[in-house]
Amino acid sequence: MSKLTRHTNSCMFGAMRDKPIEWLGSSRRDVRAFPADARRDVGFQLRRVQQGLDPNDWKPMPGIGPGVREIRIHTRLEHRVFYVATFPKAVCVLHAFEKRTRKTPLGELRAARDRFRALVGRRQASNASQS
Repeated sequence: MSKLTRHTNSCMFGAMRDKPIEWLGSSRRDVRAFPADARRDVGFQLRRVQQGLDPNDWKPMPGIGPGVREIRIHTRLEHRVFYVATFPKAVCVLHAFEKRTRKTPLGELRAARDRFRALVGRRQASNASQS
């Protein structure tokens, strides 16, 4: 095997590690409560995010916090997952829910915003204690 082939293989198969997922609040339990087809789609989309790619269907959610995005899952029902991937150590899943109305309910937005604020507060406190 040539040097170039070894380098190419290492770049393709091991140089880029997936970011781990950090589940906040009840987000993991909420995703597990989704129907099987929606769970599978959420898993596929989150894997794309872990690899540094964009989900297939997403939109920014600046009202929740900077860098927060919404993954939109379309099956028989509509499901949403709010996450932030701008932190270097992990993809943080803030909130997941089944969407039953055209407009996202304020309670769902509030839950994600509260979890985002708590996450930022914990990270700031952790950074201050390490200084």
